[in-house]
Amino acid sequence: MSGGGRVTANRFSKNRLVITFLLVTGVFVLLLFRLSWLQLVQGKELERKAADVRAKEEVLEPRRGIIYDRNRVELVGNYPVKSVYANPDIFSVQVKVEEGGNREEKVKAVKDKVVGQMAAVLELNEADLLKIIDSRQPFAWIKHRVDYETCRRLEDILKEYKVRGISFVDGTRRSYPQGTMASHVLGFVGMDPSARGGLEKSYDSELSGTPGRLLTEIDAGGRELPQARSLYIPPVPGKNLILTIDHTVQYYVERELDKIQDKYKPSRATIIVMDPANGEILAMGARPTYDPARYTSYPQQVWDFNPAIHLNYEPGSTLKMFVAAMALEEGVVTEGDRFYDPGYITVSGKKIRCWDLAGHKDESFAEGIQNSCNPVFVQVGLKSGKALLYKYIRGFGFGQPTGVDLPGEEAGLVIPENRASELDTATMAIGQSIAVTPIQLVAAVSALANGGRLVRPHLVRAVEDPESKEVKNIETRVVRQVVSKSTAGQMNRLLQKVVMEGTAKKGYVEGYAVAAKTGTAEVPGQKGYDQGRYVSSFAGFAPAEDPRIAVLVVVEDPKGPLYHGGDVAAPVFQTLGRDILHYLNVPENPAQPKPKAFQNTGNEKPSKPSAGGLIRVPNVIGFPVKEAGKFLEETGFRPEASGKEGLVTAQSPAGGSYLKGGAAVSIKASPVNKASPPADVLVPDLRGLTIRRAGFILHDLGLGFSAAGSGLAVGQNPPPGARAPRGTLVTVDFAPP
Repeated sequence: MSGGGRVTANRFSKNRLVITFLLVTGVFVLLLFRLSWLQLVQGKELERKAADVRAKEEVLEPRRGIIYDRNRVELVGNYPVKSVYANPDIFSVQVKVEEGGNREEKVKAVKDKVVGQMAAVLELNEADLLKIIDSRQPFAWIKHRVDYETCRRLEDILKEYKVRGISFVDGTRRSYPQGTMASHVLGFVGMDPSARGGLEKSYDSELSGTPGRLLTEIDAGGRELPQARSLYIPPVPGKNLILTIDHTVQYYVERELDKIQDKYKPSRATIIVMDPANGEILAMGARPTYDPARYTSYPQQVWDFNPAIHLNYEPGSTLKMFVAAMALEEGVVTEGDRFYDPGYITVSGKKIRCWDLAGHKDESFAEGIQNSCNPVFVQVGLKSGKALLYKYIRGFGFGQPTGVDLPGEEAGLVIPENRASELDTATMAIGQSIAVTPIQLVAAVSALANGGRLVRPHLVRAVEDPESKEVKNIETRVVRQVVSKSTAGQMNRLLQKVVMEGTAKKGYVEGYAVAAKTGTAEVPGQKGYDQGRYVSSFAGFAPAEDPRIAVLVVVEDPKGPLYHGGDVAAPVFQTLGRDILHYLNVPENPAQPKPKAFQNTGNEKPSKPSAGGLIRVPNVIGFPVKEAGKFLEETGFRPEASGKEGLVTAQSPAGGSYLKGGAAVSIKASPVNKASPPADVLVPDLRGLTIRRAGFILHDLGLGFSAAGSGLAVGQNPPPGARAPRGTLVTVDFAPP
């Protein structure tokens, strides 16, 4: 038995050794397999991951391209800044813990204090910053484009608490040395950073450049390893832009826009100055404006809306010059063709009135242009026909973007041709039932100035590389020949007469021939047109014999008694034209005649179809209350006056409204202190009055009176709504009813 036991024990021991051997061998094989798998199969991936753990990568921001004006005046540049980032997985602060103290609590308290101070210096939300620090991710941006002074204060905090895991990257931030000048043209770069609006966005790919990279190896504590490998890929700076904008011309435009803003408080205003020969925009400005360096201080609708390319508005009478060009080009009319204007024309049962309610009576087509006569242009539009009118609307570029190098350009609003009625054709011929953008209109005006060629407007002359070697030159692009050179020359001459003898006299520039047209259009609202809201405009070019500039002035919703294009926009052109032409060294013509006396200036009124049987309410503000009541009764209304003495200071409905005959018109009268009368008075609207009544009213107001012609008043100077010192001579023109 004892021998059998030994055999059994030996066998058991032997089996155990075999099992142990097999287990060890199996583990070895598994380890060998695993090692082979890691080395041969996953080796590259693990090597990459190890490198990622050891690697510290910094993105090197390129210098953004500089934007210059045509004379290399810097409009947009850069100044040095730093971007702050964190390595949260290695973030730490140094603390001293007294014996028996709780280290974790002390570390947390110091960390919270450091984060609080950092947030205060960087003007960040403390909770958001703490969330980044606690994220334990390898890399996170804290704030971009921090100025050097702020970075210095932040570095002091980091040194004081021996903070690890917070670093800086050098970069640049956009600077706008000219402040608000041409802000809508230039746009800006946000804090993201991303280009927002203007040329910054349009040419972002050229301006932005290519980021660089700096790759270094670090240890577990975030310290750079000695003799470690590093990879440096330098950033490629962005290209520079040379604009067509002229800094001095832009200054003139900004100055005039400030004057418009102060005087008329419009909802929007824009001025564009363009070289009609090549489409180069010398200046483009808008109000309201903003400072690109502080864009967050302004409402988004200010910096996100450029009226020059985004505003769709009814051009009113400025569109008549293109209808006239069409009619002359196609032989629909000649300059000498005669028309008769009784003050209105009926189309499809609707009356379309002339701004001169008395009508211009017998006149030639040339005189119709000069007088901006609505009935004449309605007849021309209908005679031309819808198909021809649409051909030239499209030909002059309306209803489609011009292609100007700014983002988000609107196309205007044109009724589809297959849906346009006879009434639509008639109203489009006078600049209603169609909406255009200012950039479209100034491009179309330039076509009349340059011999009939529609040229694409543009703002960039050249794109340069960082060493100022020209990369791309922007060439003039002719879109199409709209009218013949002879027709353009004919229109040039006719538009000069509009300035010398017609509604655009206040746009005359002494020493230069100016060709131009005024416009006064009502603003469409939810239900028809908004009462008392207008868009005043003036479009012209000079010198007419060799045009150097085409200018458009658009003022939306001017406040106050003046709203006609001839009163609000024309004087702006006069000042701008004088200063720009002198600056461009364009010689004056000593023989250039001056316009005739300013007669009927500013009386071009918007007109719209009105239902038959309605009567236009006269404007009686400024009348002695008794005379106002008589005039309203004679016109066909029932006056309801509050107050029996004094002058009318308000009325409802307003002058220019249309009511049925016999309707009530409320007028409010305020007494005048006869012992101490005011130094100046409001000049009333005298149109429609007889010579006798106009004389009585002006006498009662203490104003002088000079009558020209006979019949009913059709125009006056000073214009209605102006304030004039007592004793001022008011010249009133009369014509037979």
